[in-house]
Amino acid sequence: MSSAALHIAVILSPFLAVPLVGWAGGKRIARSVLPALIAGLLATYFIFILIIVGSSGPFSVAAEWAPALNLSLSFRFDGLSALFATLIAVVGTVIVVYATKYFEDHPDAGRFNATLFAFMGSMLGLVLSDNVIALFVFWELTGFTSYLLIGFEHDRPEARRAATQALLITGGGGLALLAAGILMLQAGGSAQLSELASKGSLTAAPTYVGIVLLLLLAAFTKSAQFPFHFWLPNAMQAPTPVSAYLHSATMVKAGVYLVARMTPIVGGTPMWSSTIVVIGAVTMLVGAGRAMLETDLKRVLAYSTISALGILMVLFAIGTPAAATAGLVYLIAHACYKGALFLVVGAVEQRTGTRNVAGLAGLRRAMPATALAAGLAAASMAGVPFFGGFVAKEQLYDTLRLAALPGQWGDILVVAAVGASMCLGAAGLIAGIAPFGGRSMPTPAAHDAPVSLWLGPFILGVTGVVLGLFPRLGAEPILLAVTAISGSTSGTRLALWHGFTPTLALSALTLAGSIGLFAYRRHLWRLAWPRWLQTERLYSKALTVLDAVSCRLGPLLQSASLRSYVLVVAVSAIGLVATSLAMNRVLPAMRRSTSVEFHEGVLAALIVAGALSAVFARSTMAAVLSLGVVGYGVAVMYALLGAPDLAMTQFAVETLTVVIFVLVFARLRGFGDLSSTVVKVRDAIVAIAAGTLVTTLVLYVGASGTTSRLAAYFADAAPRLAHGNNIVNVILVDFRGFDTMGEITVLVTVAIGVRALLLIGRERAR
Repeated sequence: MSSAALHIAVILSPFLAVPLVGWAGGKRIARSVLPALIAGLLATYFIFILIIVGSSGPFSVAAEWAPALNLSLSFRFDGLSALFATLIAVVGTVIVVYATKYFEDHPDAGRFNATLFAFMGSMLGLVLSDNVIALFVFWELTGFTSYLLIGFEHDRPEARRAATQALLITGGGGLALLAAGILMLQAGGSAQLSELASKGSLTAAPTYVGIVLLLLLAAFTKSAQFPFHFWLPNAMQAPTPVSAYLHSATMVKAGVYLVARMTPIVGGTPMWSSTIVVIGAVTMLVGAGRAMLETDLKRVLAYSTISALGILMVLFAIGTPAAATAGLVYLIAHACYKGALFLVVGAVEQRTGTRNVAGLAGLRRAMPATALAAGLAAASMAGVPFFGGFVAKEQLYDTLRLAALPGQWGDILVVAAVGASMCLGAAGLIAGIAPFGGRSMPTPAAHDAPVSLWLGPFILGVTGVVLGLFPRLGAEPILLAVTAISGSTSGTRLALWHGFTPTLALSALTLAGSIGLFAYRRHLWRLAWPRWLQTERLYSKALTVLDAVSCRLGPLLQSASLRSYVLVVAVSAIGLVATSLAMNRVLPAMRRSTSVEFHEGVLAALIVAGALSAVFARSTMAAVLSLGVVGYGVAVMYALLGAPDLAMTQFAVETLTVVIFVLVFARLRGFGDLSSTVVKVRDAIVAIAAGTLVTTLVLYVGASGTTSRLAAYFADAAPRLAHGNNIVNVILVDFRGFDTMGEITVLVTVAIGVRALLLIGRERAR
């Protein structure tokens, strides 16, 4: 196996492991070891990949997919993709180990493991794809697998509703990504992201505005930006391991990754950066404010994640090396403390049966190990010095203060970031300190969670401490990712201590504000969120309108009437093709006229007369004979125009058709007048329009002087590739082999159906 094939096999290995871990779910020992072993090996592989990229530089691997369409299954390992893949695999390993105990006695543990590995594989494919179409495929796979994970407890209506909502919103963004990818392919001449980035920005492309709007729609829906943010808190209906994985390192970070990846291709313009900064800032404030009003621990963390995603969007939109560095530091710190806190909440809920923080306190005595892990994560989220969250906030404030933003936007963003960070710090203290501090509540946990339920949060919490004390440990992979985003690392600085600066004062103010909000949290819980900011109402109303329109249009479009279906198809085709002809001014483009011989005109008039006779016929026999005149006339036309094969085929088909019609119609009653005058006029107008349109197209093709590329190709390829001199036969049998096979399949199916009907008729006759 080549090295490229080996890399591709490892990237796709989570999909290959799906049946294996699904089977292991029913075996106690295998369930405890096999999923964690596979995830651990995958994490080790990506850690080595990160080291290789740092020492040898980026590299790509590819397998041809559809070369004629410029499509290939290609993956690129650079600083950005390798960092995201490592984060996905490492955090995924922690989640898998945690889920082993969390679902220890669950009857569907195998189904959960299988879906989780499919989701992990989808995320790895997303961040590593170098082909924009393959990126879309993996993007949609993340949406589908997250739908299964969010709705894992499908017997609950709330879980099904939340899963459907997430699928609809993120799926709509996925379609926007597909459209953006096609436009990028047309504008840049390549589907490879690395090639598009190396060619320079697409800002001069005529479709640039459409590309940007579609990409941002995809990113905003996936990363829960305002006004699409409401699906993320509702997704808390998922099991806790799913929530932890989605929020810390995977799905909600996909939109942030997309913005970072597309910055070298479409970034650098006010339209790109200003739109993301504004939406990100609004999301940052909305998520932070709403987190203060929630008492469900998972919803507190969910809204704080929305705010953090808004911060990440702002940083990556600014686009400078310093901003990219701050964004990546914040992303890693957030993955550590948010993943830890979600897993802590899961352990608390399993031991106490509740997630309502208003009824939890004093659990530190019964759950000391879990309390320690929660304290480490909460301190990092609050920005306590010497923790990873502190370094991330310092980088955030430094970037916003020093960024060259127009007018007073820099100062406004700094104030907004400080306010949001105060709320985020308080949310961390609510999730990590409130359940464990104070006096014990009436229903405390009897004992601490098992090791596998607190070990993962503890590891993530300690990682936050290590990255806070020694930030340079993660400097190299972060700077590699910065280079992939902005092409430079100038102006970047990663350190624990920056001196006595305004940034340090802002960090101290943030910590004090977080402690103050935490102290007055019970007063905040009494407040209500403004209705005009509840964008979920717009989603619900849109679905209601859509359902109402569907109920009205459905019976009209699905009336079980063949005539209605044909009418809709014909009118749609006429409208679309006629509009295209008019917009492209086809008729004036005809450069020469087509000569018509006398006998051809007579034959055409005979065909038209036969068609009119069939329309106005009052008996079945007259209609059949009139249709026969049309068919034989067309066959003669084929013969006159030098197509004897088609003429012979047409003669045979027409003869057989007339015979069958005569035999069948002889058993039917005569024609009746079943249509009103209005319907007849309508059908006549549609028929005349369709005939006029087809005539126009034929005249254009015959008289415009266009050259046929296919004629020369088939004339050359038929004897050389298919070893046949009859070009028509070669086209039908070789070049259109699947088409012909489909037609034969239809005929065989119809023959079987007719035979079955005849047998049924004989049985009934007996």
